[in-house]
Amino acid sequence: MNVRPAWRKSRFCNGNSACVEFAHLADGNVALRDSKEQDGPVLVFTPEEWDAFTQGVRAGEFDLAALSVGA
Repeated sequence: MNVRPAWRKSRFCNGNSACVEFAHLADGNVALRDSKEQDGPVLVFTPEEWDAFTQGVRAGEFDLAALSVGA
């Protein structure tokens, strides 16, 4: 049986569907895609990669202000 991923959008999405979606995969990995291009490319992360990414997001490492400091 081929199980399709259960895609979820961030609760911080805006009204025009400019969002990312993620899905936990059966093998433990996490998939990420653009919600506007559901048949487009999908990035797949190991659990360790996903944890490192989400920890960086929570710590503000990817905030626009933090990114412009080195510019």
